[in-house]
Amino acid sequence: MTTPALACPLPIPADQLIVLGHGSGGRLSARLTEQVFLPAFRNAALEQLDDQAIVPVPGGRIALSTDSYVVKPLFFPGGDIGELAVYGTVNDLAVGGAIPKYLTVGFILEEGLPIATLQRIVESMAQAAQRAGVLIVTGDTKVVEKGCGDQVFINSAGVGFVPNGLTLGARQVRPGDRILLNGSLGEHGITILSQREGLELAGDLRSDAAPLNELCAAIVAAAPGLHAMRDLTRGGLSSALNEIATSAQVGIEIDDRAIPVTDAVRGACEIFGLDPLYVANEGKMIAFVPEEQAAAALAAMRANPLGADARIIGTVTEKHPRMVTLRTRLGTERIVDMLAQDQLPRIC
Repeated sequence: MTTPALACPLPIPADQLIVLGHGSGGRLSARLTEQVFLPAFRNAALEQLDDQAIVPVPGGRIALSTDSYVVKPLFFPGGDIGELAVYGTVNDLAVGGAIPKYLTVGFILEEGLPIATLQRIVESMAQAAQRAGVLIVTGDTKVVEKGCGDQVFINSAGVGFVPNGLTLGARQVRPGDRILLNGSLGEHGITILSQREGLELAGDLRSDAAPLNELCAAIVAAAPGLHAMRDLTRGGLSSALNEIATSAQVGIEIDDRAIPVTDAVRGACEIFGLDPLYVANEGKMIAFVPEEQAAAALAAMRANPLGADARIIGTVTEKHPRMVTLRTRLGTERIVDMLAQDQLPRIC
């Protein structure tokens, strides 16, 4: 009797097939951008690799942004897929210094979706748009056969106007800048995790989904030397900091003791082996401000309800360019690398 040869199958190369990690906002997402999208669509606005593209128009500049939303479940404490589609696009515009004005939305619906479910999502989007002060001005709907989708996917695109003289972006960041964070990390990601898995976790877990345009405008007004802002969605704080350190060719140093994390989120992260620095948020952002303007920017953030718990969490340095380091609560220092895989797919 011949014994069949046994062999462990080789893992599917991440550069040949799409894997879940390509949607994580981490290293695989960056590789996909660099190897697929950027070579095909290359232009000066896209090459900045910020969350929005700022382009010249007669009489001024506009900012453009687009994103797609596939979150599971559709509804969760603190928000739903409709709110995310509005707030996510508004926030991508706002952190570029733009004043968001108009949105487009595209719906991909699965055959068999209850119209009542769609109506609930649309009404939520309308309320979110009103709160953010934007208009949803055009859209599109497609339907796929049952089993070819998962209830609802939404794409939204946004347009905003950029004030004259304001230029923000990752490449504007300079050594000496202070890094400001508007509040506690990880609430959205842990809320989605608990709802998806039916977990009973201690504490009042709710998504932090919110429009950040008024908060961003307050920072712009308080700190005329502001260099950059970034919202912290997929990949969390760690990915945003690594992206900026790479683009600006600087080092970044942050202090774990200064970074707010609620007891509920920290406890859940300890149970599941997650790091709050990598967990997704939907209402958190960071700002890079010259040292002499940091106090004014911090005061402006704290005057807004969405920045009441704002902190200065770190500094930009000439040392170790393209690297982010963390001073731990024990006084040691470690490298904060970019997220390599997806901690939790379909987070937004």
